[in-house]
Amino acid sequence: MTPRGASESSDTDVERDWPGADMGHCARHRSPANGAKRAPQVRIDHGSCLSEKGANVRFRGVTEIEARVKQTRRLMAKEGPSGLLKRVRRRVARRLMPEDAAEISVTEEDFASAATLAATGWDLPGPLPWADGEPLKVSWVCSPPAPGSGGHTTMFRLVQALIDAGHSCTVYLLDPHEGELSRHIARMRQGWPDLSVPVRDFRAGVEDCHAIFATGWESAWAVLGVSAKGLRCYLVQDFEPSFYAAGSEYLLAEATYRFGFKGITAGAWVAQMLAERYEMEAIPFDFGCDLDRYSLNIDAPDRKAICYYCRPSTPRRAHGVALEALRLFSASNPGTPIHFYGELVKDPGFPVTQHGVMSPTQLNELYNSCIAGLVLSATNVSLVPHEMLASGCIPVVNDAEHNRLVLANEMVAYSGATPYELAATLKRLVDEPAAEHRAAAAAASASVSSRTWASVGTHVVESIIHLVRQATAD
Repeated sequence: MTPRGASESSDTDVERDWPGADMGHCARHRSPANGAKRAPQVRIDHGSCLSEKGANVRFRGVTEIEARVKQTRRLMAKEGPSGLLKRVRRRVARRLMPEDAAEISVTEEDFASAATLAATGWDLPGPLPWADGEPLKVSWVCSPPAPGSGGHTTMFRLVQALIDAGHSCTVYLLDPHEGELSRHIARMRQGWPDLSVPVRDFRAGVEDCHAIFATGWESAWAVLGVSAKGLRCYLVQDFEPSFYAAGSEYLLAEATYRFGFKGITAGAWVAQMLAERYEMEAIPFDFGCDLDRYSLNIDAPDRKAICYYCRPSTPRRAHGVALEALRLFSASNPGTPIHFYGELVKDPGFPVTQHGVMSPTQLNELYNSCIAGLVLSATNVSLVPHEMLASGCIPVVNDAEHNRLVLANEMVAYSGATPYELAATLKRLVDEPAAEHRAAAAAASASVSSRTWASVGTHVVESIIHLVRQATAD
């Protein structure tokens, strides 16, 4: 992620790349090191070298304006009008949002609450009194969900598991933009119609409970300022500091793992990292799979296509690497249909069918038509690989410890994370005979047949009861 106001390394920004820019406003003569071959003499027109910003500097007989015109022509020829327009938009955005204008997602009140806790020995509130067998009262603090959000989907599954087990839950929405609660609730009801939970505005206060869950690093800071009773817990679905470049957000996200909250993590990799780096107690749960919606269709025609989970707005999904891999694959397999789903992109540069956001039913149909699916993750994996497997589609995943530890499935096709390696892996799978495609699809679906969200929910409910039991016994 590139900080606001900083240049991306892939950009050829005009002010960086006109000849002599790295030498300051005036190019200077430098003497070569002893024994080094002297560079050809360069004639400098010092009369055109002005220190005032925006001056028309002359270097090697070319003015800055002439250099920019030539650069623009090169970029136009290489990237076309759309590519040039993207560069202009990025440049304008950096001008409108300078580096010192970036906002931190933690409020002054949150920082003050943390300072008070630190000054008084970091004594966090405990849970309401509770006895074994009594229903729990659990609060969840989260951001308003966007349609199709995988993180919210997992959280809501755990919330519903508690409710189905006879416990009560309340979701408190933390919206820094102070949007209308009714609008957020309507979106939740539309996106997650099976979820039956009260939804309230975090700003109106949190009631006493047995456990209160932060569900992201921003909400962890907000929960510090809550005075209500409730064991402080933390649903950690990824290592969130890695979402940012080294800087304020990274440090503030990392700090939440030292708050003393009790962790429940999505997969063993996050729990292992929290324990090793921050000595944070955490109980992992395995990823489940919605087998009612994703399954193998044995009557489907032979698989001919591949698909790609497209999330350019989420850097950890490595869209740039994926796009170049698919470009290479398309060149070597021009007859294989390629399907994008998730987010729409403008002109990938090779033939694709773009579906945008799809329902589970539509996704299952797509997966059942695909030999393989490309799904990358630079941090914790998403729910997608297990869904692909359930439908008989082989996920092609970048080979990394965090992916192998969480997926733990021999049917996943791991690959080096370079475009040429990923393209080669896709080609190898596609080029196999149809009989092998059918056998692989059946084996893939069988490999996740026991990964149900019901079993995951039972495990998480038992884990929360265990944490509350410990806290009330102390």
